Amino acid sequence: MSSPESLSRQRQARTARGAAATLHDVAREAGVSLATASRVLNGSERKVAESFRERVEAAAKALGYTANVSAQATARGTSPVIALLVADIADPYFGLLASGVARGADEHGLVVTIAITERDPDREARIIRALRGQRPQGLILSASRTDDTESDTARELADFAALGGRIVTFGAGGAENTHVEIDNRSGAEELGRRMAGLGYRSAIAIGAASGVRTSDDRLAGFRAGFEGGGGALGRVLRGDFRRESGAELMTQALAEDIEPGTLVFCISDVVAIGAMSALRAAGREIGTDIAVCGFDDVPSSIDVTPALTTVRIPLAEVGYQAFRATVDADWVQPPLPLEVIVRASTPGLS
Repeated sequence: MSSPESLSRQRQARTARGAAATLHDVAREAGVSLATASRVLNGSERKVAESFRERVEAAAKALGYTANVSAQATARGTSPVIALLVADIADPYFGLLASGVARGADEHGLVVTIAITERDPDREARIIRALRGQRPQGLILSASRTDDTESDTARELADFAALGGRIVTFGAGGAENTHVEIDNRSGAEELGRRMAGLGYRSAIAIGAASGVRTSDDRLAGFRAGFEGGGGALGRVLRGDFRRESGAELMTQALAEDIEPGTLVFCISDVVAIGAMSALRAAGREIGTDIAVCGFDDVPSSIDVTPALTTVRIPLAEVGYQAFRATVDADWVQPPLPLEVIVRASTPGLS
């Protein structure tokens, strides 16, 4: 092998030319065959003598060699990548999910690539189509979906699965994918019961468009629990999962008048925080005048004033289990308990 100084000069010369070290360079420098270098650096299951492995790894490090992931994907049929599709990376719900996926990937020596769908079905389908060419080992689709099996996204997922890629979604799965079940309906139903138990009898809700599965399940569950406890859910305002949607729809509801003692159920904490900002802007008192509750228990739900009543989902664990489902053929979902957390935004009616 060359001296470290010589290797450094070679590396600098290649960098100046814009040329990267090749597998041939590594094999030559380590004094091994190309096949041996490939087995060490491309993750072959065939055994390589430890002395050869050390020489190859040292040469690769000194030369600044980086494996060609695209070439590996072509040779193996998959790349050491997990693709995670989220609706909005700024939403802490997806950030917590991503942290769990990243933890699992790190444990398995894989890389997570994140794509943002912006809740646009056309964009979502285009991203999945592009990812097919990169052959990720698995695809985790965490954005809220509809039940349309004829959509472009559904067709792209079917094509992805046909190539052998493992798909993990949230909620009800199909024959072509695994799913991590979050029991949104029962969590919202328990929240509704608890709010009725605190004395609330009149509520409105802020949800997403009809047909969005997460929103529909949470709204249906809350209605069942709240009305089963003696309350009545009146208006359901439809928007999306953004903070801005919560603020806009709350402003709209206030313009149509809201009686003191009304409870506002929002389909997510982010939407609820937007609604709370509109209530403050209108001079209404949150909690003692108009109560607000959300869903998810993102970190900011306890930082707002008053702290937000919500349903706690172990989101980082959900993300970790989604990752496990992509790499473990025998994966079985463990229980994911949802817990109602009552805080100052719903002090109850005496």
